[in-house]
Amino acid sequence: MRVETLGDGRPEIAVVGGIHGDEPAGVRAVERLMADRPEVARPVKLVVANEEAIERGERYVEADLNRSFPGRADGRSHEIRLAHELGEELRDCVTLALHTTQSYGGMFALVDEVRELAREVCPRLSIDAVVETGHAEGRIFEVAPETVEVECGYQGSDTATENAHRVVREFLAATGALPDEGAPRQADLPVFRLGDPVPKAAAEEYEVFVENFEEVVAGETIATADGEPVIAEEDFHPVLLSAYGYEDVFGYTAERVGTLSD
Repeated sequence: MRVETLGDGRPEIAVVGGIHGDEPAGVRAVERLMADRPEVARPVKLVVANEEAIERGERYVEADLNRSFPGRADGRSHEIRLAHELGEELRDCVTLALHTTQSYGGMFALVDEVRELAREVCPRLSIDAVVETGHAEGRIFEVAPETVEVECGYQGSDTATENAHRVVREFLAATGALPDEGAPRQADLPVFRLGDPVPKAAAEEYEVFVENFEEVVAGETIATADGEPVIAEEDFHPVLLSAYGYEDVFGYTAERVGTLSD
């Protein structure tokens, strides 16, 4: 793990890239800040998290870091130990964690629940939606509850890298570390509450036929696994749904619960 600080004093703001080693956009955005070293009004901690996985170009070394929190100093796996170290670095910080996905080309935020931080920061980000995950064991929210995760676009794409650069600066402006450049507030960002996963049977080929965040109606064909249809059992909004993003699920169901201004 690589950690640097912008500005003087103890940081209460953090930006993290590289929680997953095969998602380079966030790493590039953090490293660009490390190189540019902009003048900040509040000190900021910059973290490149799973350096070993990044070097390998793999999601993780032994276990998914974003399912390993709070971790242990004497943990049996690389990621369990790293989760403990990262948790110590992020303690008491308002944190932006950068990710990419195989399911959606735009940007959206994930929070454990919509609280003051989400209502203040998310409208000032170039995102399309906010997703409440609820309590998800092992995620970064276990150690840094004041965290906004942002999915910055398709994994490995140049667009995701540019999105990550932009959303970092927007986040730092929203938290008072960089000047507010007058970006408009999005008062009516839709909010979705994450539900159950959509199971994926073992197969060689998968297809997905629905769009993330667009309502699916019960009875609609969501996807196929080796040509066998997967049918929606009830109405829902897909989130993180893709053919090959996860090994054993297509993604998740979600319910639209309103907007940030509700």
